[in-house]
Amino acid sequence: MATTTNYGWTTPDDTALVKDGAAAIRTLGSSVDTTTKALNPSTTLGDIEYRSSTANTNTRLGIGTDGQVLAVSSGVPAWTTASAGGMTLINSGGTTLTGASVTISSIPATYNNLQLWVRNWKPAIDDEVLILRYNSDSTAKYSNKTGEGLNVGYDNELYLTRGQDSGTANGFAFLEVYDYTRTDWKISLNIGISNNATTPANFNHQLKAGLYTGTSAISSITLLSTSGNLTSGTAFLYGVK
Repeated sequence: MATTTNYGWTTPDDTALVKDGAAAIRTLGSSVDTTTKALNPSTTLGDIEYRSSTANTNTRLGIGTDGQVLAVSSGVPAWTTASAGGMTLINSGGTTLTGASVTISSIPATYNNLQLWVRNWKPAIDDEVLILRYNSDSTAKYSNKTGEGLNVGYDNELYLTRGQDSGTANGFAFLEVYDYTRTDWKISLNIGISNNATTPANFNHQLKAGLYTGTSAISSITLLSTSGNLTSGTAFLYGVK
């Protein structure tokens, strides 16, 4: 009997009798069915296949669990848990700082920490400060402290920089919020650099520890100036594993 080139399926010879046709078709169909199943061993939603070491046979890789990533182990694909320290940009492309305020919303609760990077910010009014509020909360639940010592009382926002020149767009701020889904204190570390409003070529430096006593997980961050509008800058919010 003749066979196919790639998979060796049995087919009738040119000289085979007509009475053997049904048996030949069943033989060929069975071979096709067996080969097709070997190439597609999936049994469960989300399964994937990869080439095995056996010719004309694939290996089934079952679906992984939430949060796992596909990697290579011993030369074959395998699901693995993402290592700590990975960063994911939450607000794709960044958020432009214009107008009275901007809000980065729908922050997922799936990370360990949040990192906020603000680049080239500029206020409409000279010597104003870039400030931040969580969850649109403007009540007295924030504390900003530079250096060591007692801090009494609360503010209505966190201060990210000192006063920034309104004609120069170099202002930079970095904020890391630790364990942002806690239902009690949220603490943060902030670094701010701004152009001095009197002499823009000089820079104001700031390093602050921050506290927010709101009991809800942080799901949005609002940026605004202490007075007037924001006129330039981009904010990037990252989730940190």
